Amino acid sequence: MRTNALLAAGLGIALAGPAMAAPRVATDIPAVHSLAARVMAGVGEPGLVMPPGASPHGYAMKPSEAALLQEADVVFWVGPELTPWLARAVENLSPDATSVELLEAPNVTLLQFREGATFEAHDHDHHGDDHAHDDDHAHDDDHAHDEDHAHDDDHAHDDDHAHDDEHAQDDHGHDHHHEGVDPHAWLDPVNAQVWLDAMAAALSTADPSNASTYFENAAAGKAELDALIGELDADLEPLHGADFVVFHDAYHYFEDRFGMEAAGAISLGDAAAPSPARVVEIRDAIRDLEATCVFREPQFEPGLVATVTEGTDASVGQLDPLGAGLEPGPDLYPTLLRNLRDELVACLGA
Repeated sequence: MRTNALLAAGLGIALAGPAMAAPRVATDIPAVHSLAARVMAGVGEPGLVMPPGASPHGYAMKPSEAALLQEADVVFWVGPELTPWLARAVENLSPDATSVELLEAPNVTLLQFREGATFEAHDHDHHGDDHAHDDDHAHDDDHAHDEDHAHDDDHAHDDDHAHDDEHAQDDHGHDHHHEGVDPHAWLDPVNAQVWLDAMAAALSTADPSNASTYFENAAAGKAELDALIGELDADLEPLHGADFVVFHDAYHYFEDRFGMEAAGAISLGDAAAPSPARVVEIRDAIRDLEATCVFREPQFEPGLVATVTEGTDASVGQLDPLGAGLEPGPDLYPTLLRNLRDELVACLGA
């Protein structure tokens, strides 16, 4: 080897050194892990902090999951709007890692939480610039991560997305408005395309030797999602105008992208327990609208769904925004969206 090195030096040739190890990557939820796995294909595999089926709105990490953060060079996560408890963990366990909050990525479409059990009337600008998150107005006054909601040690959503004065029920048992950015942005596949690029950029900075692979993988993933969007558009178009109720307000991005609109949600967007008044309001709405279907979720007990559908003609289906039971990996994300399509068609198209 020494002879080869001397010969190469004499000829002015640089011998290739050992290949650099892929960056150690930690991700928060299965959908983000799936997108990162698509970008890292052929180079490495990301780690997953929360397994499929776990609710991100309140989760206690296992030591092995905390170790993923502690050892990470790059952390991809939706942001503190979804997992306020993770903000401090990233700060404390991954102080030297590149932390990429995906809701902060340029050109992400952001939607606000809808208000009221049956969603007060609001204007939709489907896929429009009014709620695009670009460089000029990134997280403006409506949803800035400024001092008003800086997730610091004193009031980081009280660590548990605590339902304090802004979210809790008032003295009359009514739910307060649940305001701010809806963090379930991964359910819009156009956002997923934006995130593929953001991941490729961050990984290329951390690992320049594999930059071309990351960007090629991101481009291929975006093309795959283009085909998936066309497929879902065609399959869901007959369901436009259908009346249905979801377990919690997690599907706004999916509905907005594919021209649908839920009539209401049993629980708030963070899956907080609804007040008795909200349960009554939803049950009345199901009867008044003659809603076709009410969707439960595998992460939560089905008792509330049984309560609101009692005495109605509504069928019960199941939507899963996280991918419970799916195998983590690059195929999880498209399978997750197809499963949503299949469940909607099965329940609403009956």
